[in-house]
Amino acid sequence: MSVRVGIDLVVVDDVARSLAEHGDRYLERLLTPAERDYCSMERADPDPQRVAARLAAKEATVKVLRAFVPWRDVEVLRHPEGWVELALHGAAAVRAVSAGLSGFAVSLSHEFAYATAVVIAEVAPTGRECLHEAEDPYGR
Repeated sequence: MSVRVGIDLVVVDDVARSLAEHGDRYLERLLTPAERDYCSMERADPDPQRVAARLAAKEATVKVLRAFVPWRDVEVLRHPEGWVELALHGAAAVRAVSAGLSGFAVSLSHEFAYATAVVIAEVAPTGRECLHEAEDPYGR
């Protein structure tokens, strides 16, 4: 089985500054309504750590897709039990299918100054992987 991995790290203070400067316009451009609701849950203002973690997940997903897609086409869903998963919409879903990607998994973490995310997706075998394995780049 072949996989693709993407990782990203976001500075929480950068997100906090953008939230202070641009407010709802910033959130509406980057997050889905459900993500905005979660980031503002139990708070008067959105939690910059939660926003930063979601932005890291979106960027990590773009790295896995190997193509830019609109930010809201990648959605981080949080289950009541606490885990998160990705939902791809629009251009992100189309790109995943055309690239033969499935089985997306995401992990988020945030602590004080930083938020990070790792995204992994399975790559459907196309036969090309076998060619790459058979070729030895060192001529052995």
